[in-house]
Amino acid sequence: MARDPLVGTTLAGYSLLDRIGEGGTAVVYRAEHPEHGAVAVKVLKDKLRQDTTAVTRFLREAQFGGRVVHPKVVRTIEAGQSPEGLHFLAIEWAPGEILEGYAKRNAPLKPDEVAAIILQIADAVYAAHATGVVHRDLKPENLMYDPVSRNVKLLDFGIAMATDSAPNERLTRAGFFVGTLMYVAPEALSGEVVTAAADQYSLGTIAYLLLTGVLPYTAKTPRDMFTQLLTQPPIALNKAVHGIAYPSSVETAVMKALAKAPADRFPDVLAFAKALEVALQDVGKPGSDDGGLFSKMKGFFGLKS
Repeated sequence: MARDPLVGTTLAGYSLLDRIGEGGTAVVYRAEHPEHGAVAVKVLKDKLRQDTTAVTRFLREAQFGGRVVHPKVVRTIEAGQSPEGLHFLAIEWAPGEILEGYAKRNAPLKPDEVAAIILQIADAVYAAHATGVVHRDLKPENLMYDPVSRNVKLLDFGIAMATDSAPNERLTRAGFFVGTLMYVAPEALSGEVVTAAADQYSLGTIAYLLLTGVLPYTAKTPRDMFTQLLTQPPIALNKAVHGIAYPSSVETAVMKALAKAPADRFPDVLAFAKALEVALQDVGKPGSDDGGLFSKMKGFFGLKS
């Protein structure tokens, strides 16, 4: 791979040390700053400099990221444009790894670990909702996770939306959506006004993945996934993977968050996370209806009797 020409250079006072990631619109670097110390710097790709939509979303990430101040949200330090015309965003350096990779290697996770992760994400998202911001792209890829400390940080407000926007600004034409199809709420696909309940649905999907290692739909193509989200219920949690069964209280909490109708979900993301946390405390307890889950999963977790 050719060396990145920005590595080893200084951008607006930030020394770009390593290229650590790349998305559809930006490249991410590990950087150092004399005042801010270790940071991550996102730089909009050259080919998108003249793309008004891409630039607007990049600036919106800085706007909403700065608006939501919470210990579980990666802090926005600075956004700007270099003399060379590069749009950049400097954010807090969060230790750990992207949750998506960790989940792929380790799910299903221990019940207490799932509870800790979901509760932290819910805290962050609830803080965003309290400031009038719906994230709209909640997924493991947008979460940093440190397995040692079990600390979670929420990233990327690039397609977030303010709930105080005019309704016509928040509507999406039926058949079009923003977000990631595997985690997007059904109402986002049908042209409805997306509310905070959509983030709860996405969080429910994340919980489902962490508990089972799979997603609640089995579609093989985007077209099939689109159709299933609109017309079919998600696979019940205890039917997702043969041999894995949780107490009914766990399944009930997750499936309520995944209800098709927003009004059928929990009142807010924090209510869902707290209900799931309480339910997960029953896993493995005598008399629980988990079908001996704890015993069956000892092999996964390396637990002793």
